[in-house]
Amino acid sequence: MTRRRALLLSLPLTGVLALVGFQAAKKPVVMEDPLIAGFRKTTVASVADAVDQVCGKRGFLSHKIRPVVQGVIVGRAITALIKPAPPEKATPQLAVKHSTEMIDNSKPGEVGVIVMEDGLDVAAIGGLMATAAKSRGMAGMILDGGVRDVQEIRGLGLPVYAASISPATAVGRYASVAANIPVQCGGVTITPGDILVANEDGIVAVPKDKAQEVLKRAIEIDERETKMVPMIKQQKSLSKVIAIFNRI
Repeated sequence: MTRRRALLLSLPLTGVLALVGFQAAKKPVVMEDPLIAGFRKTTVASVADAVDQVCGKRGFLSHKIRPVVQGVIVGRAITALIKPAPPEKATPQLAVKHSTEMIDNSKPGEVGVIVMEDGLDVAAIGGLMATAAKSRGMAGMILDGGVRDVQEIRGLGLPVYAASISPATAVGRYASVAANIPVQCGGVTITPGDILVANEDGIVAVPKDKAQEVLKRAIEIDERETKMVPMIKQQKSLSKVIAIFNRI
């Protein structure tokens, strides 16, 4: 046995690979959308104010859509719309057709938005759909409708915001209409590609064509509030500081 062969046999696998010059394939580095990275550093309240000021309309969704599975969500929207239908049209294939297609075609970091018209008593997703969303790296789900299998979804760690919790299935009750179209969710129009920012304060939809301007304004608001806090503590007066900064 040659000295080199004896040395190789005596080394652990990692040592052998290093000795022969093996290099593991490097995973490609995926650059995060700078807008998404920027919104991660802002607060939901400041984003809501910024949308008011920049867009001249509300971006915050109804208070009825709340975190059922806690977690911060920041990402671009993909959508699905589901409407009530007679049982013959609400088959297992048609009830969640576009919702499942939306999830199956999603990209890492995207946020699923499912709108079920008059769907508070019916689940838009359950454990199986949540498992698929998690496996594809989605940032979370926002449902204008119900959710079920809550304990299972909590175990997955997938943030889910929903208008209700219900054990009922959409099969026999609802039929899928379309995916990746503008939808009315929580009183706000959400278009695919819009940026969604959510935490326990609520959810804000930022129109994609105004996202850069909204982010800039939200950062300005955050910075102003950061300066206000120590002055409030020093002055022991909110009114005086509001007069200085013209902000509350």
